[in-house]
Amino acid sequence: MMNSVCLVGRMTKDAELKHTGNNIAVASFSLAVNRNFKDANGERETDFINCVIWRQQAENLANWAKKGALIGITGRIQTRNYENQQGQRVYVTEVVAENFQMLESRAAREDGNANGGYNQQPQQQAPNNSRESSPFGSFGGRNHMDISDDGLPF
Repeated sequence: MMNSVCLVGRMTKDAELKHTGNNIAVASFSLAVNRNFKDANGERETDFINCVIWRQQAENLANWAKKGALIGITGRIQTRNYENQQGQRVYVTEVVAENFQMLESRAAREDGNANGGYNQQPQQQAPNNSRESSPFGSFGGRNHMDISDDGLPF
């Protein structure tokens, strides 16, 4: 049996970081993921997928991935249930992320927003086939990005 999820999407808001009674970090967040097809009106629909991530990865996500950030996650689907205050059984399905990766630099995102969401002058870049390099580029030698939520559509 296999339970594996790989998603790429934008954070709909900043992650909500909490700690358990044993001081284990847990962050909950939602990703906006576009569907691969268009509806009858020719518009692309978006799914909003609830996710959770634990421990050091949760703290890293809460510190660096802010609203609007394009991230990739790997993990698994999990279902759980609980009884609410009205005595009703509530079922929850969510993605438990094991890893995440920032997929664009702040500069690239801000450039896209400045052009109405589209990069009107694509930049040519020579391929880098080095094994040591990230396929997603670098962040100016840093392992983090500063992200502003100005001008985001959500």
